[in-house]
Amino acid sequence: MKLTIEQIRNLREFTSKHYVEFYDLQTELVDHLANGIEEKWHENPKLTFEEVLQIEFRKFGIFGFMDVVEKRQSALNKKYNKLVWQLLKTFFTIPKIIGTVSVMGIVFYLLKFFQEGPEIIQWLFIGIILVFIIGMTLISRKNKKVNLQTGKKWLFKEIIFGYSSLAGLINIPIQLALHLNGKHYQDWTLLMFSFMLVVLCLITYIVLVLIPIKAEDYLKSTYPEYEMANNM
Repeated sequence: MKLTIEQIRNLREFTSKHYVEFYDLQTELVDHLANGIEEKWHENPKLTFEEVLQIEFRKFGIFGFMDVVEKRQSALNKKYNKLVWQLLKTFFTIPKIIGTVSVMGIVFYLLKFFQEGPEIIQWLFIGIILVFIIGMTLISRKNKKVNLQTGKKWLFKEIIFGYSSLAGLINIPIQLALHLNGKHYQDWTLLMFSFMLVVLCLITYIVLVLIPIKAEDYLKSTYPEYEMANNM
């Protein structure tokens, strides 16, 4: 016995009611539940749709679909972080490394010149933090508008537009700024600060500009059904 279109629609509503808000995860779970239900019907055709659905749902344990969501979220976060890392590495290969090292040199001499006046350096770190926060807020709002238009949320898209674990990197410049106290630093310390500052700027650029620009390509490669689903 095969599920009807109405029953498949009910399965998607069922996943939504059980706190699965992402279209891609709903689709994955609907396919899993549908296969399980059809197998049960093959064994016992007398069971009702609701009875078989509850049997299949109990297989997910006391936490329901949450384990599936968390595992998928973890996997896609790793995918996103790997993507950021790959793009970051390109700034340390020829010919981009020339510009990267030049910027580090400029930052180093600026830090060396202003190191006894930590307020200037702290404002520099604060500026990066503000750019990151404002940028993430703007692209997140833009994504929410698109979600409202399509009526679909995709987990990897949420990660790209502000849901990434990389947001925790914002703590690094905060800690650096707090520990600047106006004393005379050795050159190797200033070089380390310069390196970290430039890397944070590059990551901010990658997260806010490079990846969002190519987001559609990344989503289509992750979800073969992405373009068709959004046009429905």
